[in-house]
Amino acid sequence: MDMLKIEKEYWDKGIKYIAGIDEAGRGPLAGPVVAACVIFKPNTFIAGIKDSKKISEKKRISLYTQIYDKALAVKVGIIDHEKIDKINILQATFLAMNKSLGLLNIKPELVMIDGPKSNVKLFPVKHIVNGDNLSQTIAAASIVAKVTRDNMMYEFDKIFPEYFFSKNKGYGTKVHIEAINLHKATPLHRKS
Repeated sequence: MDMLKIEKEYWDKGIKYIAGIDEAGRGPLAGPVVAACVIFKPNTFIAGIKDSKKISEKKRISLYTQIYDKALAVKVGIIDHEKIDKINILQATFLAMNKSLGLLNIKPELVMIDGPKSNVKLFPVKHIVNGDNLSQTIAAASIVAKVTRDNMMYEFDKIFPEYFFSKNKGYGTKVHIEAINLHKATPLHRKS
């Protein structure tokens, strides 16, 4: 599959700055939601980029470094568990996306977002369902978001080792739910 097919269509039309956005952390019981925004120079290709969930952790970390090395811009928006509880996970995800866009030092001519909808209004937007399997730019954002969030969960694991955040990343695994039942929720756990 040509992971640059969608981007090439726009590059061929003279659209140079295409931002890809994806998020990590919508489903966990604990921790933040993280959205990443990536812009590559036209015709930049990095072998092996695809949906972050389909890549080993070791490969993700290697690609993460390559993305930062080769991208024109990489920005991350992070929304913590408290804000998630106040505005709900969908709105928190949209806020993280907008935050990542707001940090850019390059104005995108097009923003491609993984999924059917968003509330991005400042730039032309193309929503692509399953975009992290169809677009290198979105898949790169998926990798950056996941590695960023995973790194945060590794740090939280040092504070709350009994919840095994380094293994479950805050998702509701059997071991994680057993830890909540035994120790109660941490300040990182979402209440909503």
